[in-house]
Amino acid sequence: MQRMVLDADAAYLAVKARDARFDGRLFVGVTSTGVYCRPVCRVRTPRRENCRFFDTRAQAEAAAFRPCLKCRPEIAPGLSQMDSSRELADTAARMIEHAVHGGQALALPALAARLGVTDRHLRRIFQAVHGVSPHDYLTTQRLLLAKQLLTDTGQPVTQVALASGFASVRRFNAAFVERYRLNPSGLRREGAPAKAAAAPLRLAWRPPYDVDGVLRFFAQRQVAGVEHVEGLVLRRTLGWPQPGGGGRALGWLEARFVPDRHEVHLQVAPSLAPSLGAVLQAVRQGLDLDADPERIDPVLDRVPGATRPGTRLPGALDGFEQAVRIILGQQVTVKAARTLTHRLVQRFGVAVETPWPALDRVFPDAPTLAAAAPEAIGTLGIVRQRVRALQALAAAVAEGRVALHRGAPLAPTLAALRELPGIGDWTVQLIAMRVLAWPDAWPAADIGLMNALGTRDPKAVAAAAEAWRPWRAYAVMKLWQQMENVA
Repeated sequence: MQRMVLDADAAYLAVKARDARFDGRLFVGVTSTGVYCRPVCRVRTPRRENCRFFDTRAQAEAAAFRPCLKCRPEIAPGLSQMDSSRELADTAARMIEHAVHGGQALALPALAARLGVTDRHLRRIFQAVHGVSPHDYLTTQRLLLAKQLLTDTGQPVTQVALASGFASVRRFNAAFVERYRLNPSGLRREGAPAKAAAAPLRLAWRPPYDVDGVLRFFAQRQVAGVEHVEGLVLRRTLGWPQPGGGGRALGWLEARFVPDRHEVHLQVAPSLAPSLGAVLQAVRQGLDLDADPERIDPVLDRVPGATRPGTRLPGALDGFEQAVRIILGQQVTVKAARTLTHRLVQRFGVAVETPWPALDRVFPDAPTLAAAAPEAIGTLGIVRQRVRALQALAAAVAEGRVALHRGAPLAPTLAALRELPGIGDWTVQLIAMRVLAWPDAWPAADIGLMNALGTRDPKAVAAAAEAWRPWRAYAVMKLWQQMENVA
């Protein structure tokens, strides 16, 4: 049932070496303690005969192991989209994770229907690929999110239960005790006290990680009032739909890179606490913390240019915002797109208070831009065709016809985008790349790619990229960064 790339002896060597490259790809259950750990755990290395190895946290928990309170498996990087040959099961897993972190209910028949298969077929494929049932995977995701919120925040247990997708505190307590043999309040007493609002949440990545490249990418595109990069810190404002349809909460976040720990330390505004699980997931995608360089970097070595270990694919913390910015970037330079985005934010954005004077506005949401007068958008210097595309996208998102997040099914979402006016293949591919986190997206007509590859023939560009599958989107990042560094 397992998909372990390493055999057990090799896995044990990775655990002995505390090899961070296997963080999130390997978990070790220790039979003498009943606990499962990340390979980077700093406790004494267990004896080989006491170790059982698993690909996922869900497999370890299905085998009755509970998560370690020291290395905290819930903060380990997750699986990237190309980790499995069964795209159906991987899509289902991403949809489950998105629902859990968004505090949404998710029934298996509804999930199967969205994927166009029967729930029996989905259970069979999911079990074969991930080694557990969809229900067990869902329960693991909920409990690990709850464990992180209990450990890293001071949120009341009731709020943690609801934010983790449990229908009641009673069901949450029962599931927590059954799986972890510890009640939620006991976890805080045994592991660490409930932390103050100022304490950071921790998210891990697998090394290497091109921190400088990622931060430089965001800095070159930062929009005044919305985001700001300073040293190893990315700060930005954020608007997030409140659970239960209660409007949009406005706030901010600060992501501080800690390279020596292979972690991002995250501070989030108290106003976003009800949506903290969804924000954590958005940060993971936005900073591409789940990427697996062991698989990606060897392919990128074939791409022209200097080697960049740990190249990442900067994504979107707000999918709609990023899609709008891509539309505004059609056929203009990065600087011009940033100027147009700043004007749009100043005209239609919402004021918000933050700890930093440089950040004071939240990007407008889809209903706001869908309802705006086209001429009001046009006065910002945005040409008519872009206005039409922007408002068509905003209406589709506001009406629920298009979902712009990593958990959205790829093919139906791309098909829906192509039906909108003013949205061609270049725009669709960039949305797939930056918003939907599709690692094989390839905007063949991109001028930057053509310049980097020394040709203006899209067919020649596409042909060259065949050798870089299934990581062509990462090749885009490497080529873009090379051109920007030269400029």
